[in-house]
Amino acid sequence: MIRRSLRLIPQQLSTCDSLPVWNTAAAATRRSLSAGPSTQGEEKQSAFLGKRWKDTAETVIIGGGCIGVSLAYHLAKAGMKDVVLLEKSELTAGSTWHAAGLTTYFHPGINLKKIHYYSIKLYERLEEETGQAVGFHQPGSIRIASTPTRVDELKHQMTRAHWHPTPQYLVEPEKVQELFPLLNMNKVLAGLYNPGDGHIDPYSLTMALAAGARKYGAQLYYPAEVTGLIPQPNGTWDVVTAHGTIHANRIVNAAGFWAREVGKLIGLPHPLIPVHHQYVVTATVPEVKALNRELPVLRDLEGSYYLRQERDGLLFGPYESQEKMKLQDSWVTDGVPPGFGKELFESDLDRIMDHVEAAMDMVPVLRNADIINIVSGPITYSPDILPMVGPHQGVQNYWVAIGFGYGIIHAGGIGKFLSDWIMSGEPQFDLIELDPNRYGRWTTTQYTALKARESYGFNNIVGYPKEERFAGRPTERTSGLYEELKTKCSMGFHAGWEQPHWFYKPGDDTGYKPSFRRTNWFEPVRREYKQVMEKVGVIDLTPFGKFTVKGKDSIHLLDHLFANTIPKVGFTNISHILTPRGRVYAELTVSQLSPGEFLLITGSGSELHDLRWIEEVAVRGKYNTDIANVTDEIGVLGIAGPLARKVLQKLTPDDLGNTSFKFLQSRKLNIAGIPVTAIRISYTGELGWELYHKRQDTSALYRALMQAGQEEGIDNFGTYAMNALRLEKGFRAWGAEMNCDTNPLEAGLQYFIKLNKPADFIGKQALTKIKEKGLQRKLVYLTLNTDNVDPEGNESVWHNGKVVGNTTSGTYSYSTNQSLAFAYVPVELSTTGQKLEVELLGNKYPATVIQEPLVLTEPTRSRKQRSAAV
Repeated sequence: MIRRSLRLIPQQLSTCDSLPVWNTAAAATRRSLSAGPSTQGEEKQSAFLGKRWKDTAETVIIGGGCIGVSLAYHLAKAGMKDVVLLEKSELTAGSTWHAAGLTTYFHPGINLKKIHYYSIKLYERLEEETGQAVGFHQPGSIRIASTPTRVDELKHQMTRAHWHPTPQYLVEPEKVQELFPLLNMNKVLAGLYNPGDGHIDPYSLTMALAAGARKYGAQLYYPAEVTGLIPQPNGTWDVVTAHGTIHANRIVNAAGFWAREVGKLIGLPHPLIPVHHQYVVTATVPEVKALNRELPVLRDLEGSYYLRQERDGLLFGPYESQEKMKLQDSWVTDGVPPGFGKELFESDLDRIMDHVEAAMDMVPVLRNADIINIVSGPITYSPDILPMVGPHQGVQNYWVAIGFGYGIIHAGGIGKFLSDWIMSGEPQFDLIELDPNRYGRWTTTQYTALKARESYGFNNIVGYPKEERFAGRPTERTSGLYEELKTKCSMGFHAGWEQPHWFYKPGDDTGYKPSFRRTNWFEPVRREYKQVMEKVGVIDLTPFGKFTVKGKDSIHLLDHLFANTIPKVGFTNISHILTPRGRVYAELTVSQLSPGEFLLITGSGSELHDLRWIEEVAVRGKYNTDIANVTDEIGVLGIAGPLARKVLQKLTPDDLGNTSFKFLQSRKLNIAGIPVTAIRISYTGELGWELYHKRQDTSALYRALMQAGQEEGIDNFGTYAMNALRLEKGFRAWGAEMNCDTNPLEAGLQYFIKLNKPADFIGKQALTKIKEKGLQRKLVYLTLNTDNVDPEGNESVWHNGKVVGNTTSGTYSYSTNQSLAFAYVPVELSTTGQKLEVELLGNKYPATVIQEPLVLTEPTRSRKQRSAAV
């Protein structure tokens, strides 16, 4: 039922005759489905049959939406010959044609800001380059904060944006009203303003990209449905269509909501599901028509909707709650209807009425507006709402660009990002959050549906640090301790695994209670920190990614992969995989268990990301090796603290003394009768071991450790305490201090990089040149004087009123009672004692560059003690 006085014109609800447009040229492209295919700005659908059919291609792109066409444009413009795009019906069919077309510089992430930035700059010049109008409007946008928590969120986002070129401003209510004079200001506390934001006509954008792609030599064939994908022994592909077969060096799945169907052709069930997204278009609103400029796009975070001007009326689209939103799950189980292309779903205004009323409260002129259209169309979601972009592990030369909930703003930047990666062999910057390999066998259809519901409903939820989302959990990836510990701790989610973040004691304020300031876990983590520093603690590390590498060429492969030397049998080291440009692609722990047999350990979030690279190098170099992913077969417990050796020694006859089991040694032991591979290493920097064992033995091993350590006061600790411990020791973390944005020299990893080793490891030549040229920036170690807030990473670093760098990670130092952070700053500001400022929640806190580490590691302390004794 329609409440208040927003009026509905019912005869237009289920058609798309009046889809929103801004110019007459674009209007002709937004048409009723019954009007037949358009010929404006594109060749007729069958026109390509008059051309010579290409039977070979360097790259075949499957899908003619804005993403696929953008990739074709960028590859062709970059100079790739033989780029072919195949579309099953016509360009923009699927989700592109009915999209609301919003464009924004804003993104809460880090490098996705670069994707948004590039897209907008491309769209600004695309019409001039291609001669095709794109209907691009840039009135800016405002995100409205109507609660104190939302104001904190905007401040949090400001410090994450200051070190980017993104134009973004935190504005007072008076400025918000000046920018959007039709607002009800009663609830407005602040706004986040991005000049240059706006909206673009998706059809015209795609046609302009298509024109550019053709201009630079790409071939766009349609209708040309892909009916088969046949992998060849050399890693190439035969792409089968009704018009013939194309032999391609690589294929890119950019098929939108048909991406699952394409994946099924090669046995890959991509975790994607279509959701019903609705937006409402009004007739002319007199108050809007009376304005002498276009209104900025409005995003009401609490109301969970966007609103923009549409001609002289308004368009607004809500994100309803997970309970009310609708999935098209039949497309997952039964497949997309073969003829579905430019159809829409039946609209359902009642489902979004809560948001309609919120919009009428915030923009009162809506109350008397007439609805002329409700568009309800499919948008494809991945479980976490982020797209899947890049090469896929386990399948040679198969790339994806799928799962775009916001395809219009991503199209330009993702086309450029993927093109650069394909052309150069490595990503130009880190976007691991989009890695398709972040999902695995544990990502079931049920999980995908539950998470897509949650992600859609949480579209405008407050974006806290250390955010956890609980739908679809637990997956099949639970360690042997999950049932035992799940009520005793706050669990975190890591690549499908449940892992304790912090543990409860009587009197604690338990549960997940996120905040931008110190919250309920702060003091319990202090307790766990002291447990490890003064006694002994146990942590579940089962989520680690774990690979075995063996075979005739295993040593040669790893010597080529890693910048460090290969550890001797029975020893372990920290090694880094570099890209050809000398960037840090991965960090792994490498142990040679027996001659030519290695155990490789990586972080949980990097499991298939790292495995894909290792496998690709092995195949490309024709190394005779056997590489196996044993992540799900092996459990890991860490034990750390000054009493760790005393506890472990009770459970094994093997001598664990410092001379017989040295730091960074590895060996097979029996602990309480359970076979383990023990490595003397701990990310806490304290005396400790990591115990690798069969996953089914985890519970028995844990109970044996806890029983043996009763006299020593043994207890649990979680990943929050481990993070505080590692930062005090000056340990870097991949994904924070190092990634594809950084080289190992500026990250302070020189100890692990052996430029003088004989092997020509990947990135060696580039790194040698970087060293000769000299560094422009360096990672520094900062202490901060704050109040009730601590750095998390990605905050802006200031000096003399200018942003000079960014933090990478941070914590509270429980040993010195101050905040601590790593940060990248210019070399000239990296000397010990340098005074800087770090921006947190709108305040700039004094920071000082100090010599690292803040706390010496246990091996270093022991070595100094032995030297002093002599």
